[in-house]
Amino acid sequence: MRIRIDLAYDGTDFKGWARQPALRTVQGEFEAALATVLRVPEVQVTCAGRTDTGVHARGQVLHLDLADDVFEAAAGRSGRPPLEALARRLNGILPADIRVRRTSAAPEGFDARFSAVWRRYAYRVADRAELVDPLTRGHVLAWPRELDVDAMNLAAQHLVGFHDFASFCKARDGATTIRTLLDLEWRRTDDGLAELTVRADAFCHNMVRALTGCLLAIGDGRQPAAWAGEILAALERDPRVGVVPAHGLTLEEVGYPDGIELIRQAERARNKREAP
Repeated sequence: MRIRIDLAYDGTDFKGWARQPALRTVQGEFEAALATVLRVPEVQVTCAGRTDTGVHARGQVLHLDLADDVFEAAAGRSGRPPLEALARRLNGILPADIRVRRTSAAPEGFDARFSAVWRRYAYRVADRAELVDPLTRGHVLAWPRELDVDAMNLAAQHLVGFHDFASFCKARDGATTIRTLLDLEWRRTDDGLAELTVRADAFCHNMVRALTGCLLAIGDGRQPAAWAGEILAALERDPRVGVVPAHGLTLEEVGYPDGIELIRQAERARNKREAP
């Protein structure tokens, strides 16, 4: 059977999601815990989106396939239903910076990566001295200049939609940089932080952090709002666009369709996007 696992983690002490020899990664730690609980030599999971070194997640989604006998054995001697027992046993041995939020039987056609229709991230910034909290320094970026949220939202309008985001992505051989950016909006939280919500069908490497860096340069007055559109149209990286540090970024949620659309979306997502 295919199982869906919703996962949260603090990315501070991880070298990103993807398993790497001799390095501590989220995938490496989680798969090792799974293998222990399931009493199998090794197990592999598929995630909705690979996060970079230092990036956090509240809403990461995984899937894995288990033989029926292995799944039934996951309950151990607890007497609990296997899915509930699997979550409890994993949380009992996982390190404190990884937590299983829920486990469920995946619906037919579900693929954590390819069935997703969007991913939502948040980036949080403390732009005044009184907002900089040492207790949240691992999750909030301290910015030395006050930000104009309205100016950043005006600039964001140039970026939303179906575009080639080559100007905001780290190039990878054979990988497309065409994405549909659904939402890009700043707001002030109740405690005064500047918080960016960004949602897209998918993201390429460094895209969210580069978009954030571009908008911060506009928000603190170094660039005009129209600059965001100019950078996008250039289709190449500009050294004036800084890639902000990873620790302010959190994967908050992944969206999936219902029913037969799970399969259709997975088929669409496997096709290479064409330039607009």
